[in-house]
Amino acid sequence: MTAITQYKLSAADLEVVLALARSGTLADAGERLSLDASTVFRTIQKVEKGLGLRLFERSRAGYLPSELAQQLAGHGEQVEAQLEAARSVLQSQPEQVSGTVRITTTDTVLHGLVAPALKALQASHPLLGFDLHAGNELASLTRRDADIAVRATKRPPQHLVGKHVGPIRVALYAAKKGGIKRFDDTVAAQASWIAPDDALPEHPSVVWRKKHFPKVVPRYRVNSILTVAELVAQGLGIGILPVFLAQRRTDVVPLTEVLDECQTELWLLTHTESRHLRRVSAVYGYLSQNLLLE
Repeated sequence: MTAITQYKLSAADLEVVLALARSGTLADAGERLSLDASTVFRTIQKVEKGLGLRLFERSRAGYLPSELAQQLAGHGEQVEAQLEAARSVLQSQPEQVSGTVRITTTDTVLHGLVAPALKALQASHPLLGFDLHAGNELASLTRRDADIAVRATKRPPQHLVGKHVGPIRVALYAAKKGGIKRFDDTVAAQASWIAPDDALPEHPSVVWRKKHFPKVVPRYRVNSILTVAELVAQGLGIGILPVFLAQRRTDVVPLTEVLDECQTELWLLTHTESRHLRRVSAVYGYLSQNLLLE
């Protein structure tokens, strides 16, 4: 009998392999599991010795899972999902939903759309908690780094379950008290532009400006559209903003009509294995009805 068939793999082993595969470092895996890094290390050593196989390659980039580790992590995700489903069944009141839902989005969508919706949801489900990740990178729903993603994209990943929320329309804006009331080629050449060129080089607003005003060099390069809005409002220059964000403000005014070339789509996404969890289903269903673009 080989070592791989002799070793009795436990649910706790799968939990540690899953955490390390998701995070890539002992410290982060330990934080996920409320364990110290040395305990995670010893557990992985024990499993590898028991199986007689290397599950992770150690490198400067962290712990890289082998193909077998990825397969074990997949089984760990199934165990995790079943445990969460069992916990839902044990809730004291059937109509109440509890637990933590992890949502990933951009800061613009978080502040302009998701946060206003969550305020009302909190009143309906007081036992729910939320981990909110705002960034330009998309946290992995497959690795369960997040339960729900709210993203601007024209082509959502095929392996995710999604709902098309609606079109994200944009226009060029200036500060209400900034003195700029119209937009033409002269204004385009003389005004200070605020744009996310380095952080989002493929953003539709960046592509549009470079196409129509190739000689314009932004005076302010920022790392998010929300920062564009804040600097525009302070009168530092002009910038392209989503209409859903700008129309909620009283300190910016549009200089153009909606720029059709810049339009993209807003999607609400989750993983097929996550959507059946009560806490995820409750939040996903609520957001699908209450994310209001216009």
